[in-house]
Amino acid sequence: MDVTTIEWTLTIAVTVGVLLFDVVVIARDPREPTLKECAIALVFYIGAAVAFGVWTLVHHGHDYGVQFFAGWLTEYSLSADNLFVFIVLMTTLKVPRRYQQEALLVGIILALVFRGVFIALGYTLIDTFSFVFYVFGAFLVYTAAKLLGDYARDEDDHAEESRIVRFAQQRLRTGTRYEGLRLWYHENGARVFSPILIVIVALGFTDLLFALDSIPAIFGITQEPYLVLAANVFALMGLRQLYFLLGGLLKRLVYLSLGLSFILAFIGVKLVLHALHENELPFVNGGEPVDVPEISSLLSLAVILTTLVVTTVASLLRTSGMPAEVVPSDDLDETPGSDWRH
Repeated sequence: MDVTTIEWTLTIAVTVGVLLFDVVVIARDPREPTLKECAIALVFYIGAAVAFGVWTLVHHGHDYGVQFFAGWLTEYSLSADNLFVFIVLMTTLKVPRRYQQEALLVGIILALVFRGVFIALGYTLIDTFSFVFYVFGAFLVYTAAKLLGDYARDEDDHAEESRIVRFAQQRLRTGTRYEGLRLWYHENGARVFSPILIVIVALGFTDLLFALDSIPAIFGITQEPYLVLAANVFALMGLRQLYFLLGGLLKRLVYLSLGLSFILAFIGVKLVLHALHENELPFVNGGEPVDVPEISSLLSLAVILTTLVVTTVASLLRTSGMPAEVVPSDDLDETPGSDWRH
């Protein structure tokens, strides 16, 4: 794929510009956005992703356009799954609703940073060592099996996030009230850290874990660094609005983890087949490529799209009688001195 310097520059500049716009807007008015605002922003971001995919298809070829859409849908699904953890963290740490926008924006920026680092690292590994496709493929299959196992055991305790929260609570001298993104203040004559710092640490840790899953997944769909970056950027844009628009309704997607486990396993198998096709390992077929079928980008897109549709419809049918839940309001927690800790 021949990507010009202008394309790279515009993509990075627009990404930074959107983030800066969000920072300025939220800093001026740290409040809970209205449903109308969230819906408009979400439609804009999804429309921008679709427009980018069509532009890629027209100007860079059909296969690259399909690769972008498949990668974007996969990353968007993984990012939506990430929102479950964000909701748990916000509820557990009793972050006031008016400050959740700021915390989410920090989480999205951290996610972009971590994914940018892993994209660069992953591309370097792929470009240097062809056998890394075996590693990525095996890792995705393992992750899929773990997701399936967690679902079978009905585990939803987010143990990793709970551990990092407890660790931060024990090691940091924290206050009892939130003051936006202010990281420390004086309370009872002593300097203390704001509990928002623990939220940021937990979000950062969560983003790091999700980057470990998402980057091998996207490289299983396309090895073009420009498309990998674009798919991740568009997947993360609009997550803040999706959080407030859907809230607890995300909990109705009870089969999402099953769908994601199937998608990750499918991409893992695709990576292994690609690794065999490009094989250079001396102990596999004498270092010669193995004549195995490769999964096309169009088939990948069809499998991913079908899985997401089936998963969503099945989830909504399964929970059709369930009352719509929303993220609980934390108005009482905004009063100075309220105890946010457990």
